[in-house]
Amino acid sequence: MNTLTVSQLIAFEEEIAREFNAGKIRAPIHLYFGNEEEIISVFRRIRPQDWVLCSWRSHYQCLLKGVPPDLLKSEIMAGRSISLCFPEYRIFSSAIVGGVLPIATGIALGICRTGEDARVYCFMGEMTAETGIAHECVKYCRNQQLPITWIIEDNGKSVCTDTKKAWGIEAHWWEKESSAEDVIHYKYQSKYPHAGAGIRVQF
Repeated sequence: MNTLTVSQLIAFEEEIAREFNAGKIRAPIHLYFGNEEEIISVFRRIRPQDWVLCSWRSHYQCLLKGVPPDLLKSEIMAGRSISLCFPEYRIFSSAIVGGVLPIATGIALGICRTGEDARVYCFMGEMTAETGIAHECVKYCRNQQLPITWIIEDNGKSVCTDTKKAWGIEAHWWEKESSAEDVIHYKYQSKYPHAGAGIRVQF
């Protein structure tokens, strides 16, 4: 099990923020903050043989999955922050909204067919979780009883738009499910904007 602490996760993101604001990262970045306890809790159940898939904000997942900080930083500095993929650590991310959801579904289906002792953990934001591709993937995996857990990270926004107002809803579908074993969700508030680290940077 990974033993990274809250302070270590925050320190890594703060280092990346400084590099970005200094103009040393010539590509977009998306930073975490405020969800450290929750994501560490999720990773307590994730094993080395399990797969992790996530979106353009994936620094914490990579660190907690065992990707060495120096290797992770080098990829971020090279401009690959929003598409970090380390197959040797069984973690993939994509900048495409909902892009990893069908991939996660396919991996879970493969595990089911081969009988491998593994599970898929797929992270997404609450706006992505309301899209059609999310509903299709969750429904298919449930109906086929695939080994996958969905983690919905709710910061209340899609970029700068209030998610619930955008959909005209009072509650998300997972908030209405009191006992769904395949969904983990938590709310958090970040100090960082959707992209960047708070200082305008020209690429």
